[in-house]
Amino acid sequence: MPKTSPALATLATLAARTARAPWLAAALGGISGTVLDTLVLLALIAAGATIASAAFVGAAAGAGVCFVVNKYVAFADPSPVDPRQLARFVGVAVVSAALMAVAMHVAVVGLHLPALLAKGACAAAVFLAWSYPAQRRFVFARATA
Repeated sequence: MPKTSPALATLATLAARTARAPWLAAALGGISGTVLDTLVLLALIAAGATIASAAFVGAAAGAGVCFVVNKYVAFADPSPVDPRQLARFVGVAVVSAALMAVAMHVAVVGLHLPALLAKGACAAAVFLAWSYPAQRRFVFARATA
């Protein structure tokens, strides 16, 4: 019998504990991804990287965390990573980013909300209305079917 890596065993344990609330695990994955995104962004800027390259690498790192947490914890999908699944994840992430851009513009420019408050409110709205349902139905559908 093949030996499971400690990291995957830990993720499997978390998946079992969050099976009744996959949306919560997905939300925590999103928060974790955002934290990593921000830390990488700040570290690379401090190291002299350009803003654009630091933002890209940070966003990619954060998205990687979100994918792993969603796949193995929130949706308890034990299958190997499939390039088509990864492409669907990227597609959902791109639409999420576009929705965030529009929502932030409306909230900050139109409603004159402070940017940080708007970021939290918009992120929650996009997560509940689009990101989580799309991940559940489109990206990780086989795992939850």
